[in-house]
Amino acid sequence: MKKRLKICFVSLHSFYNPGGVKNHILFLKKEFEKRGHIVKIAIPRRSITEKYKDKNIKLLGTSFPFPFNGSQGDLTFCFNQRSIVNFFKKEKFDILHFHNFGIHSWQILEKSNTKINVLTFHSYIDLKINKFFKTFPFVLDLLKKIVNKKISGIIGIAPFNLKIFNDFRGKKVVIPNGIDLEKFNPNVPKIKKFLDGKINILFVGRIEERKGLIYLLKAYKILKKNYKNIRLIIVGKGNLKKNCENWVKENRLKDVIFEGKIEEERIPFYFSSCDIFVAPAIYGESFGIVLLEAMASGKPVVGFGIPAYKAVLKGKGEEFLVKPKDWRSLAKKMEILIKDEEKRKEMGEWGKEKAQEYSWDIIANKVLSFYQKLMEG
Repeated sequence: MKKRLKICFVSLHSFYNPGGVKNHILFLKKEFEKRGHIVKIAIPRRSITEKYKDKNIKLLGTSFPFPFNGSQGDLTFCFNQRSIVNFFKKEKFDILHFHNFGIHSWQILEKSNTKINVLTFHSYIDLKINKFFKTFPFVLDLLKKIVNKKISGIIGIAPFNLKIFNDFRGKKVVIPNGIDLEKFNPNVPKIKKFLDGKINILFVGRIEERKGLIYLLKAYKILKKNYKNIRLIIVGKGNLKKNCENWVKENRLKDVIFEGKIEEERIPFYFSSCDIFVAPAIYGESFGIVLLEAMASGKPVVGFGIPAYKAVLKGKGEEFLVKPKDWRSLAKKMEILIKDEEKRKEMGEWGKEKAQEYSWDIIANKVLSFYQKLMEG
């Protein structure tokens, strides 16, 4: 794209905590700026002390934690709507790019005069099991109505993310999440305390219902009876952490290490130090970003065959996906890799090569091409 664009990313979610949407926005910003575009980010505030060194990040609105889709979401409002008017009147953006959509997003859309409005929908909403939309179906109807009226084009990070917008009249495209191949790669240093000859099995994620850690623990219990040289490393925190810790104690499981919340900068060291990565999420995942992080690190992946994981592991990787909640089958797939070092290497190499398709350079070019189509239209 030859024209220099002025773009605003509008996040429904706070940047106060780590998250996939946050990383997605920051990496797109970095890639767009490499190409000479001007990028600003509007995010809701979670904490009154929240500040950012980057002057291009604008705090606009307020975020409240909100249980949604088996995880924690953001309920966002902009109480001072004059701040919206002033910000967009001053900046005069060519494109507004919303990342997920809620009340805060709608308030901004209503006050902005930007002609090209793009929505990337990161969430996978299964209407059969989503409690919120089953209880309040009018909210989804209102969302669709606003999107049809004001949004120029929609990006889904996977095909199933676009299902709820089947009747959308504008342009739609699937553009997946990206992976930082400089940060996640096989050359990242390993953590010394885990280099004692044991086979390291890794879990990374929030310890909550939909991430399914309990099923991995049950699979590990089966395996530990026959394989004394395995260790399970758990990275993350969440509302079910204490329950899982108690389960481990009650079942007298050895070599289960709860590392707690780890700084984002240190996460690649854990992927580098593991031999097998396991993703036991049972529903609600919109994309398998942790799978990509493991794959880019050259590690084999085992998990439950939810739609998001099938999309990332399409092809050879599907061999190591099993039916959600079936921890016995999960244990069998893990056992194949525990017993066979060559198979671990084979699947690690496959994943590493597959991850190259998701570099942020490639993803950014696809998003810019979509902008171009919308501007031409």
